Amino acid sequence: MSTGGTGRTVREVTRTLLRELGLTTVFGNPGTTEIPFLTDWPGDFRYVLGLQESVVVAMADGYAQSARRPVLVNLHSAGGVGHGLGQIFTAFRNRTPMIVLAGQQVRSLMPEDPFLGASSATEFPRPYVKWSCEPARAQDVPAALARAFHIATQHPQGPVFVSVPADDWNAEATEIEARPRIRGFSADPDAVRELADALAASRTPALVAGPAVDGDAAVGELVELAERLSAGVWASPMSSRCSFPEDHPLFLGFLDPERNSLARALSGHDLVVVLGAPAFTYHVHRGEAELELPPLFVVSDDEQILARAPIGVGVRATAKLVLRQLLDTVAPGERSAPEPRQRPSSPPATTPVSPAYVFATLAELLPPNALVVEETPSQRGALHDHLPIRATDAGFLTVASGTLGYGLPAAVGAAIGRPDRRVVAVLGDGSSMYAIQALWTAAREQLPITFVILDNSQYAAVSILGEGAEKLPGVELGGLDFTALATGMSCAARLATTPEEVKSALAEALDADGPNLVQVRVDPDPPKLY
Repeated sequence: MSTGGTGRTVREVTRTLLRELGLTTVFGNPGTTEIPFLTDWPGDFRYVLGLQESVVVAMADGYAQSARRPVLVNLHSAGGVGHGLGQIFTAFRNRTPMIVLAGQQVRSLMPEDPFLGASSATEFPRPYVKWSCEPARAQDVPAALARAFHIATQHPQGPVFVSVPADDWNAEATEIEARPRIRGFSADPDAVRELADALAASRTPALVAGPAVDGDAAVGELVELAERLSAGVWASPMSSRCSFPEDHPLFLGFLDPERNSLARALSGHDLVVVLGAPAFTYHVHRGEAELELPPLFVVSDDEQILARAPIGVGVRATAKLVLRQLLDTVAPGERSAPEPRQRPSSPPATTPVSPAYVFATLAELLPPNALVVEETPSQRGALHDHLPIRATDAGFLTVASGTLGYGLPAAVGAAIGRPDRRVVAVLGDGSSMYAIQALWTAAREQLPITFVILDNSQYAAVSILGEGAEKLPGVELGGLDFTALATGMSCAARLATTPEEVKSALAEALDADGPNLVQVRVDPDPPKLY
């Protein structure tokens, strides 16, 4: 890094830095405090406009997850950050390498509590950012963004926040040299040997695949390790990605986010190795587990996960590198493979249409490299049963936090991040209404996305988990015309109410060049969740 003035502005130096860091696709919703950053926008930069800040953040999240690259989000002062906070929380849970760049009032007005001023700007997004900064001087802005990039992209990855006063962009800046991303890290060799010895002594090992495996592009290595060990593989509870192909004979299914159910599922194993996931994420509490968990090894790049795991041996490493270490260490086993998972029979073609039938129909029609984005909280079990994810490269994305409004805009970002893929978003009616504005961006960008909205006229997950509570308010919806909403934002749309209409509508939408929405009226009878 050099010292002294350069005659170049903070804006000019920052744009050079962003080019070198590969951050030329910017997701945003602008306001007046962002005008100096956006002025004379370069032709080699892409600005993806969203119509509300939470939509913008979720689009950027989907982009970063699908493309496996960091992303820059530009938000408007405190109000815009406030709108986006729900999805910043999701980005934190999703471990998304995201730089949130927010505008701030000019420095000379800040002592007077001005209009559009962000009081304690750096405190606002905490604790759901890894780092938060408002540079002390204008000339420090490029260095702050360079630091933000390295913190966001270091494992465990996550969002960071930088607040920049509006008048900083025209100040003179100090040149800064971009440095490459900091790579992942291997496990301690003694820890790997201890794990390898435990696997060698095990008769019925199981691997639990978490989202960090796919996030680190390590699904191929996990498949190789499972096959070498003849070990069954479970998906971790509430996993936000698919880290093992669900049509593989060693895939055993999905662990429930409930202690008793999870303990019963793992009870047939004498050793469990959790890779790239917490041990474990729970959603409901139905009493302490009646069974003890088998001996555990928890492999994670996150020291917080390893510190709070109640049992087991912790091994700290990034997923791809530790899997390579294990493949260099673990010998093939002579144990028998577990019995393959039995899938439910095909759902009947009935009216009203069942969500299971919609998922089974999608499974028939999807191209092999399709990327599925999901936000159907009440139908996750049916999706697991009837829409197996086979892709080994970012084949499935969903929300890790439970905050609604992710799926629809995340699909838009995913399509921008992976233009070579057909993106399909499977959404609930309640979830869709949190971020319906993203359809406008999909149409504006002419993205090949199929949005499938399962309309059961309710917040079904709330109703289900109410477990028979009487007079539960706030769960009934209805009267939502998604085809009208979509066409009003220049997105093609169609309503389907029968099995025949579902099949033809999905086939037509999947063959279209631009975005298409299919609203399916489904059976309102909610299923059991866990």
